[in-house]
Amino acid sequence: MYIGVMSGTSLDGIDFVAVSFDPLALHASQTVPFPEELREDLLALTFPDDNEIERMGVADVALGRLVGESINQLIHDHQLNKADIRAIGSHGQTIRHRPESGFSLQIGDPNLIAEITGLPVIADFRRRDMAAGGQGAPLVPAFHQAMFQHPTINRIILNLGGIANISVLPAGQPDAVYGFDTGPANVLMDAWCFQHTGQIYDHDGLWAAAGTVHKPLLTQLLSHEYFSRPHPKSTGREDFNLEWLQQQISDVMAIDFHEDSYGSFEYHDLNNAPPQDIQATLLKLTARSVADAIEQTNLGGGEVWLCGGGAYNHTLWQTLAEWLPEWTLKSTKELGLAPTWVEATAFAWLARQRIEGLPGNLPAVTGATGYRVLGGRW
Repeated sequence: MYIGVMSGTSLDGIDFVAVSFDPLALHASQTVPFPEELREDLLALTFPDDNEIERMGVADVALGRLVGESINQLIHDHQLNKADIRAIGSHGQTIRHRPESGFSLQIGDPNLIAEITGLPVIADFRRRDMAAGGQGAPLVPAFHQAMFQHPTINRIILNLGGIANISVLPAGQPDAVYGFDTGPANVLMDAWCFQHTGQIYDHDGLWAAAGTVHKPLLTQLLSHEYFSRPHPKSTGREDFNLEWLQQQISDVMAIDFHEDSYGSFEYHDLNNAPPQDIQATLLKLTARSVADAIEQTNLGGGEVWLCGGGAYNHTLWQTLAEWLPEWTLKSTKELGLAPTWVEATAFAWLARQRIEGLPGNLPAVTGATGYRVLGGRW
């Protein structure tokens, strides 16, 4: 048995699973919300500011302690036998992802996790891939290939976390697998929703559904150079955040008047736009960028399996289905693993790969010069 730990860009909580493989079996799972102060500290660390090293050290310790204590609670609550647990795979919290500079930084001290639980810990998964020239992300496609590739059906695993990423699994072609981050999934929607409603996410996309898409703003958002960049590629809050969004709103408003096809003019007064209109536009941004990426695979159709928190957003699901008529959208729950637990299970699998001395990356996904065994052991 392995324990997988994952907290993503959305910072909505830490997912824990206890799983075994061959065949895949989920023995226990739980999500632990971040204490508000720690969540605010982690969010602040994703942007440059004063006294970063001191604040990072404090957050590193606090997160490591929270993860270790939560694992002990998971073991206790589900009456797991520690002797059956071979290792913990802890992703850590990404506070900076700069592949163009050759680094990606995750915190959540694995020394503390090992000390508190008394179990081996595998962590720091991304940097070995980056040392080999890769982006260090996304790492989940190797797991998706191992678990979900089909001999006769084209499949795409679409992870809708803070950032959206796809694993492209052509039918019966293990050497043709690739994947990449498509752009924002929930990171902008969650931040905008929290700013205007105090809720950490838009439940089922209902708030977005009540809004009207602002087409000039959507066009402006889709002009971000990331969307046209070839893969391998990965992204994060460094590219897509509220400050960037506000700048895009300002850029649209700077063009005071827009001439439409009838020769009339429309004023882009986004300052007075209902906030749910911006939310609706952000949802369309996610759906459009994902759909464009899937269409560019040129597979011609098949199955798209949704996981991550965005898999529970009915409005987003509906919008994707409209734009992907040749694809059947399904939840990974039908594959035996609920959307909430896929990423944490992937890092449990990566821990197993490390323990067994097997590679955890796919060079076609990350751009690394070759396969590498990922992660350090504590």
